Amino acid sequence: MIAHARRGDTRPTRRAVLGAGIGLGAALASTRFGPVFAQEGTPAGDDEARAIVGDVVDFTLTPEGRWDGPFSSVTLKLHPGWFDGGDAWFIRTDASDQAFAEAEKLVYVPLLRNALDAEGSYATLYRFTAGAEGQRPVLSTVPTEENFTSAFQVVDVAFSGDLELLDSAAAIAAAAAAGTVALEPTGIIVNYPLVVWPGGGLAADPELAMPLGAGPLTEEPDLEHGTVTFKLHQCYPGSRYIATDTSAVPMAPMMGVVGSAPTQLLRDVKATAPIYVFGNGLPGPGVMGFQPAVFNAKAGDVLWSPFWDHFVVMWKDPEQATVLTSEAEIMAAVEAGTVELFTGTPDTHPDGFVVNCPAPVLAPNTYDPAEFAAAATPAT
Repeated sequence: MIAHARRGDTRPTRRAVLGAGIGLGAALASTRFGPVFAQEGTPAGDDEARAIVGDVVDFTLTPEGRWDGPFSSVTLKLHPGWFDGGDAWFIRTDASDQAFAEAEKLVYVPLLRNALDAEGSYATLYRFTAGAEGQRPVLSTVPTEENFTSAFQVVDVAFSGDLELLDSAAAIAAAAAAGTVALEPTGIIVNYPLVVWPGGGLAADPELAMPLGAGPLTEEPDLEHGTVTFKLHQCYPGSRYIATDTSAVPMAPMMGVVGSAPTQLLRDVKATAPIYVFGNGLPGPGVMGFQPAVFNAKAGDVLWSPFWDHFVVMWKDPEQATVLTSEAEIMAAVEAGTVELFTGTPDTHPDGFVVNCPAPVLAPNTYDPAEFAAAATPAT
């Protein structure tokens, strides 16, 4: 028997999100901030597609006959780091500090500051100050570790003596204890999903037929040129996202991503934002085979976070389904009794989970239910 969600238990209100202690002041509650864009210039309009992460090398909005799956692609720059003396490669998408986000051309996500209130929800990325040539950033965890999370606090490392190669968190801790380096936590939380790590990496989907499938990548990472290409999915309003990891560790293989149990803690401090995935109704490119999912706000908005608090929307009568394009429309349908809302999924309700889905591209929504209905109709 499926437990049905109570509206009062499942609806993540704007008051709850803004009241989460992010320290932005009362003015923020009534102000809508736009995204931090990857390049200088005028923000993208509703009819314009544009990358909002500076590390986007290229993106397409149609598969152009390259595969059967209902998704497009985005190519991102890879950044090299170290973990326990081995090579690690990651992408950079979001940051909790506005000045840092603007300088690094990342999406500014003020909700990520709340991670600092949940010890264990974030790991550490050690960033070396100027003068330490050849010293890559050092990561304190990777997906083979139980404490893995893509949320990292940036900690600055400054040498006070002779330079030496430090390629692990343990080596940095030993150097700090010896007084040869000084450590300074910045309080900046970044979303830097791992792509390759010692002994593993995100999977490339060989079939490219399903939104999730065997993995989030369209092909193996190009380490020689330092790039990686992800499946790019459509979401309302006007956002295109990728998938990298989830706090629902047992479900991660089915979703084609990696487990990140600590990100579950982000729900408790309101560092997440709701995503509404459709479990029935109109056929479409959504991850469950129906209409595109719905964010609570466009990627880059002050209420948005790449760490999704996952909800599933189910039509009571799928034959009566219509396209819903906003959180307000979904809540109105809940009130009208035409849809039900489940925390996590119908199978996991009332327990929820988090999925890390950065959105490096803004683009107009192009979903046409008639197109998918026609594709599903056998030829006569």
